[in-house]
Parts: sequence; C-alpha cells; structure tokens
Amino acid sequence: MEEHQIPHKRRVRYKGKYPKKFEEKYKEHQPEKYQDMVEHVIRKGNTPAGMHISIMVEEILDFLKIQPGETGFDATLGYGGHTRAMMQCLKGQGHMYATDVDPEESAKTKKRLEDQGFGEDILTIKLQNFCTIDEIAKEVGGFDFVLADLGVSSMQIDNPKRGFSFKVDGPLDLRLNQQKGISAAERLDTIDRDELAGMLYENSDEPYCEELAKAITDEIRRGNRVDTTTKLREIIEKTLDFLPEKEKKETVKKTCQRVFQALRIDVNQEFEVLYEFMEKLPGALKPGGRAAILTFHSGEDKLVKAAMKEGYRSGIYSSYSKDVVRPSAEECVRNPRARSTKMRWAVRAEE
Repeated sequence: MEEHQIPHKRRVRYKGKYPKKFEEKYKEHQPEKYQDMVEHVIRKGNTPAGMHISIMVEEILDFLKIQPGETGFDATLGYGGHTRAMMQCLKGQGHMYATDVDPEESAKTKKRLEDQGFGEDILTIKLQNFCTIDEIAKEVGGFDFVLADLGVSSMQIDNPKRGFSFKVDGPLDLRLNQQKGISAAERLDTIDRDELAGMLYENSDEPYCEELAKAITDEIRRGNRVDTTTKLREIIEKTLDFLPEKEKKETVKKTCQRVFQALRIDVNQEFEVLYEFMEKLPGALKPGGRAAILTFHSGEDKLVKAAMKEGYRSGIYSSYSKDVVRPSAEECVRNPRARSTKMRWAVRAEE
C-alpha cells in the first residue's frame, strides 16, 4: 500500500533585499537565525521588523548606578532591551520587576529573556499598567532604581494589525492592549468637532487641528467610518492639499505622525496614567533611590518636569534634572527613532 505523501510546501521566497510587507520580513523576525540580515538593517539606520532598539542605554545605566543585590522596576518592558541591560548590572543578585499592558509582546519578551538566562528567579513580569507601581513597591519593599521608557515599541508601530502607523494599511486601532477599551476608530465614531480639535492640539500641538477636526467629523457625519489607517491618512492629505507643492510631502508626513500620536494618547489615556505614575513614584522609591524617565514629546516632558520640580521643592527628591539629557548624535544616526527622546531623572531624598 502506498504511503500517503504530504505535499512539500515551499516557504514564501524572501522578496529581494528589503521586502516591503511586514509578514514577508521573516529574516528580520528571527534575529537569532538571521543575525547578518538584522545587523545589515540596523547599519542602514532602520529598525528590523518585530524588533525594538533600546534608546540611551549607556546614559540610563550611568545615572542609575545599579549594584548587585538591588531591587529594580522597569515600568515599560517592551522588547526587554533596557530590562536585560539593567539585569546584567545585578550580576545574578537582586530582582527586577517589570510591567507591560501588551499581552502579545510581553509574552514574546518573557520567552526571549528566559532563553538568554533571565528567568523568574531574577525577573517578575506583571501584565498591568505601570501606574500600579505603588502596589508592587508595597509588596516588595520599595525600589532602588526605576526606569520608565514612555515610547511605543517599534514592534507595535511596525505591525500593521495594530494600526499605529500611517505608512501601511491596517485597522485604526492604536490600543496598547487590544483586549481592553475602545479602538481609535470607535473613538472617532462619537467624537464632536470641538473635542477632536482640542485633542489634536493638547496631545500633539497640531497646528491644523481645527481644519482636520472639521474634515474628519464631516466624513463621519456623511456615514463614512474612519476605521483604517489609510482612510485617516487620505483625509489628512486632502485637508492639506492647499499647501505649496514643495512643502506638502513633509508637512503631510509630520501631520500624520501628530494625528496618530494624539489618538494613541487618547485611547490609552496616556497622560492620566503618567500623571498617576509620577504622583506615586517618590513613594515607591527607597531613600536614595533613583528614577530615570524617557519622554518622546513635549506633553509628556512637561508633565514629568513639573512633577520632579514639585517633588524637589517639597523635599521628596534631593536632586532632579533641571536640563534634559539627549541621545548622542551617533545614536540618532544609528537609530533615527531616538531623535525626539529626552531623559529626565530624580533622586529620592535620604530619610
């Protein structure tokens, strides 16, 4: 009797040097297998698909001065690059706690770090918002060092299914945890013109907030849902059609970035969460404990600066960064996504 032969299925060919589609970039998705391809993409100043390049690692470690045996908190686990760098400083002694609200990416990161030798004996990952820092601190007796990298990870931006990028078509979602809350498309379904204009201005200083709010709400009122990244980008392009040809392309790109950012901040309630985190931060630090925060736009930076200044005035912090620390020029060339980063720090007063 002939054995039933399973037909051999050829793997999709890797299309050229730089495949356009996210799903086709399987070499970049498997950095351990295709290291040369990953390094090549990074050398070109790009971030490989499904990966995130950690920002300002040296500057963070220089400030935090981590010692073996300490207890630390990474508020935003993400791809785990910062977490790993901090755990290496612990040299197998002490413990690291980390939070993330993205179930999809945190599961991948947990496995990646375990494979690199950082298991549950040194790392505890909690699938919750970083504004719960007070609960974790109470449980573990406070932290010697804290890091919060407030940027959205490249894995989230690059995956079209998440709707973070205007460059590829996908559902207009923008939630960090797609199992909770409402998507950006659902938010736009019910928003009125004035509220949308206010959101665009407050969350991203959008100069064309009034014109864009009118165009978007008019489109929805006509019965056309703005439920994909492409639909939103096309409305922005149409609204800015009056601009002179030579500045149109760059302005449209920057406006898209700001509109998507404003919606992301809104659906994830990022400012409310950050405000709560900054209020709880001093109480979560041990006396002499250090905290470093990376921000990526002016709204976040203002909030962090004000909270640290207030903490210093009231004597909770013994010192704080009056000026921001910026990434080096070399880092910005290597990783263009680092350009807008600002780091601020504070040290908890000794009792």
